[in-house]
Amino acid sequence: MNGSRPRLVFMGTPELARVVLSALAREPGWEIPLVVAQPDKPVGRGLQFQAPPVKREALERGIAVLQPARARDPEFIANLAALAPDVVVVAAYGQILPPALLAIPRFGCLNVHTSILPRWRGAAPIAWAMLEGDAETGVTLMHMDAGLDTGAVIAEQRTPILPDDTGQSLHDRLAGLGADLICRVLPDWLAGRISAVPQPAEGVTYARKLTKEDGRLDWAQSASALDRKIRALNPWPGAFTTLPTGTGTVELLKIWEAQPAAVPATGPTWAVPGEVRVAQGDELMVAVGSVGEGLRIHSLQREGRRRMTAREFLAGAGLKPGLRLGV
Repeated sequence: MNGSRPRLVFMGTPELARVVLSALAREPGWEIPLVVAQPDKPVGRGLQFQAPPVKREALERGIAVLQPARARDPEFIANLAALAPDVVVVAAYGQILPPALLAIPRFGCLNVHTSILPRWRGAAPIAWAMLEGDAETGVTLMHMDAGLDTGAVIAEQRTPILPDDTGQSLHDRLAGLGADLICRVLPDWLAGRISAVPQPAEGVTYARKLTKEDGRLDWAQSASALDRKIRALNPWPGAFTTLPTGTGTVELLKIWEAQPAAVPATGPTWAVPGEVRVAQGDELMVAVGSVGEGLRIHSLQREGRRRMTAREFLAGAGLKPGLRLGV
């Protein structure tokens, strides 16, 4: 580096990556001549093209941006090689980097990954850690290789998964931890004061990409599993069930907030999963698969309507005990 500041190229796309880029850009120890993000995408009902958060952050800071359709595009790789970066930092970029790109920076490509590897390699580690009831998760700084999150570990930072965490709250906390970790560790990595350690062969799990259908609630599950799903998939894709309309059709009903609760002391102690047990005042409870438990719903949203409290929903829906959701 001949006494000059190291040249860092950043690759990332969504909000989590924007937080990491913002932290790196505030540090004086390196320069960032280029940011690479996924192409702009159409969003909303109008399908207007919108720049991803990382691109907006880079442009606000006067940093050049490239948005190749494919990271393995030969022209893009040639342009990156001509820039001769010392290191490439990656956070939620959204594509697997080819060996030709990984070989460009002299200090390698470093990935900020939101799990404690090798658990939850892949696209949706935050949600899957919550869905599976993990007690903790964290951020791993990894020296990337050609595999899917298989590179050697440089550093990690752990955090408990709290009982009231949602996918959003855990995302925000991990974004901050990741930003802090890379800024704290990168100077030592560039100076050769630390080395990477291969991941253990045991404990590997994969966090596949989520789909909207993953949000469908299976009322035969336990109350705790349903609670985790509602929190893990908030805000996307959102947990949902179906509500009979009385005309032989159903409409989607998103469930935003709920908690496990004991079934009422009066009446039968068991009901068919998905059956509404209580629907009065601000109390909306649905039967689940775990004996003696139900799910008390606090916040929900009918298709095409605004989000409502249980009291608001019950005041307008005319919902009665005995109705089954999800059928």
